[in-house]
Amino acid sequence: MGGTLRTVQGLLLRDLRVLRRELWPFVARAVAQPLLFVFVFAYVFPRIGQGIGAPAQAGAADFATVLVPGLVAVAVVFQGITSVALPLSQEFGATREIEDRILAPVRVEVVALTKVAFGALQSLLAGAVVLPLVALVPAGEVDLAVPRPGLLVLVAVLAAVLSGALGLALGTRVNPRQIGLMFSLVVLPLTFLGAVYYPWTSLAAVPWLQWLVLLNPLVYVSEGLRAALTPAVDAMPPVAFLTAMAVAVALLLTAGLGGFVRRTVG
Repeated sequence: MGGTLRTVQGLLLRDLRVLRRELWPFVARAVAQPLLFVFVFAYVFPRIGQGIGAPAQAGAADFATVLVPGLVAVAVVFQGITSVALPLSQEFGATREIEDRILAPVRVEVVALTKVAFGALQSLLAGAVVLPLVALVPAGEVDLAVPRPGLLVLVAVLAAVLSGALGLALGTRVNPRQIGLMFSLVVLPLTFLGAVYYPWTSLAAVPWLQWLVLLNPLVYVSEGLRAALTPAVDAMPPVAFLTAMAVAVALLLTAGLGGFVRRTVG
């Protein structure tokens, strides 16, 4: 057990050293998309007299309040994808760099879980960087409050682990030569159907879509952060999104670990 912990610590320290050398690219990757969305939709649109679904004067602040937790959710989830799935696609490529990792004196599943843990850590850092930025940019007031800090911590940890597990599942199943296609067929649908720009409850006007998007794990991250950060906005009950996130983590980890073992020793 002690040897396994030391090996995991060594793998994580190696990854942290690489992250420290690439800190600014990491920040730019985490911040660019959410900051651009909030700048255009919650700053530029109100300034030019245009709103989303309502006149800017009446709905700018409300939309900004809805948008901020959704954009933090995007930053958290897709940081896990880019920090786990993209490196895996390279390591499983022609160079087979993954073989250096699996030579570590631990089970290959432990190596995979280490990647998930490091991806989760990066996701938490991304969320911590993005939240203050997207909260300060909107032209209208953003109604942020944290009445239940414990809920915020629980949602953040579950979301980070979910993002790392999603990255592992995708990285072990997508052909390295088709990694760009993954963003078109997976990332974009996840984003636009992930309750990022609207509360899930508002989809009651389109019932079939409201139920269909429940297959999207980003929905639960968005709703969880919305419940924890913007309690004035209607969101799913905590028991619903917490249970769904836990189930998603279990399913994605099972799929990711199975794919990792098959790609390395199968």
